Amino acid sequence: PVDRLAIRTFVSRPDDAIIREALRKELARGGQAFFVSHWIGDQGGKGMSLADWAKKLRELVPEVKVGIAHGQLSPEELEKVMIGFVDGKFDVLVSTTIIESGLDIPRANTMFIDHAEHFGLAQLYQMRGRIGRGKERAFCYLMVPPPETLTSDAKQRLQVLQRFTELGAGFQIASHDLEIRGA
Repeated sequence: PVDRLAIRTFVSRPDDAIIREALRKELARGGQAFFVSHWIGDQGGKGMSLADWAKKLRELVPEVKVGIAHGQLSPEELEKVMIGFVDGKFDVLVSTTIIESGLDIPRANTMFIDHAEHFGLAQLYQMRGRIGRGKERAFCYLMVPPPETLTSDAKQRLQVLQRFTELGAGFQIASHDLEIRGA
């Protein structure tokens, strides 16, 4: 998109204060946010479900309107939620990776990715590309557990994504992805 700015990318542990502040700043400028989680349902302590995250976001920022989208919804339900988000009926869309392609929502300028270490580099890059599609600065928060619990490949993927934030960085990211995974 014309006038697009580079997306600021941060790797951090999940932090209520960061989430609350980032959401409030996005709402204050009339924007929207994505919250991507790896799991639709309960994972028995391994991670929070989409419904758990939606509830937590409402607790952190009571004024936020949250929609939930995932591939287990009927096509009609999914379309209703997505159109609602595009039309501004929701401030935050809590979803799985189904949002990674095809969306162009200029008001969506903040993204949180829970357990970002579980996603591939290309997938993270593609999801990050869903924000900042207008003139506003976009912010992507890659939330991960403590660094000592991450694999070396996961650390490399996160470092690459954090380092290459300028527009047109896709080739460099793809090159690093090839190095990490092998040809």
